[in-house]
Amino acid sequence: MTRRGKILLGIAALAVIGGGFAYLSGGKAAPEAPPRPIGALPAAAREAGVGALGRVEPLSRILKLTHSAGPMAGVRIERLLVEEGQRVEAGALIATFSDAEQKDATLAQAEANVAQMQASLARIRAAGRPEEINAQRARIASLAAAAEISRRDTVRAEQLVPSGAGGVAAAERARFATTRALADMAEAEATLARLLVARPEDLAVAEAELAAAVAARDKARADAALSRLTAPIAGTILRVIARTGERIGDDGVVEMADLSRLDIVADVYETDLARLAVGATAEIIVPGEPRRFTAVLREIGWQVRRAPQSTTDPVAAIDSRTVAVRLALDEAGVAALARRSNMQVQVAIRP
Repeated sequence: MTRRGKILLGIAALAVIGGGFAYLSGGKAAPEAPPRPIGALPAAAREAGVGALGRVEPLSRILKLTHSAGPMAGVRIERLLVEEGQRVEAGALIATFSDAEQKDATLAQAEANVAQMQASLARIRAAGRPEEINAQRARIASLAAAAEISRRDTVRAEQLVPSGAGGVAAAERARFATTRALADMAEAEATLARLLVARPEDLAVAEAELAAAVAARDKARADAALSRLTAPIAGTILRVIARTGERIGDDGVVEMADLSRLDIVADVYETDLARLAVGATAEIIVPGEPRRFTAVLREIGWQVRRAPQSTTDPVAAIDSRTVAVRLALDEAGVAALARRSNMQVQVAIRP
């Protein structure tokens, strides 16, 4: 048999075998694998970890402290009471500003005004001093006696008029004296009433004046507090930006943070989020540090951001998007990286 015949015979044999297989399978094609749901990851991908670059950041964040009025106020630092690396407690005085003396004087004036208004209100509520009240009561008693004498004189004078022993004019003078004595006694009693009980309108005015004085004092006290810079938390002074005599600029006075708890902030690609879960452990690699530290994923960010690109590589992903995740560093890492805030590290999050 020639070579051509052998080739044709082989082709015919393959055709027969293929037809027989199709007949035995009933002419049905082999079932295809079900499509994978959108967003689902293969098992191998789920078992793989996530790598990212991160930075060291205190859990409290780095706080920048400055004057409440900002750089436009033209305020200078009168005294700086801290240095870099110094540990301070919450509420500790960090610096005083050049307007502190003026605001302290305004506060002292406001407090004196409050004291004056309080004394005035107390005097109005008391109405009269005890000696004034006693003197007024004695005057009323004297006027009452005088009125009684005038009344008796009037009665006698009127009785003498019909008999001709007394004149009409004398009787009229006696009646006038009685009327005047009664009027003086009524006036004295009204004065005593004013001394015993204050008038409501006087009380209302005095209370309103006191309330205005208290409000002015509280404002002056708040202004005086703003002329001093205090620590909002317990922590460490990381950086002194402005010193004694210098004007406060846009960068503030000092930067501080609580270094007892540190985080690693890693920028993870949005496509890797499905492989992350709170509580996952991670390995932190620090450049120049032979040890590797452990961290635990405790927070996944709520916003996808466009990652900044500074590379000149023409094939680099210039539109990559990342999510910031925070990992709590272990105690060994906190002790080693306490003075390395913002340092770049490598993060390997285990599945």
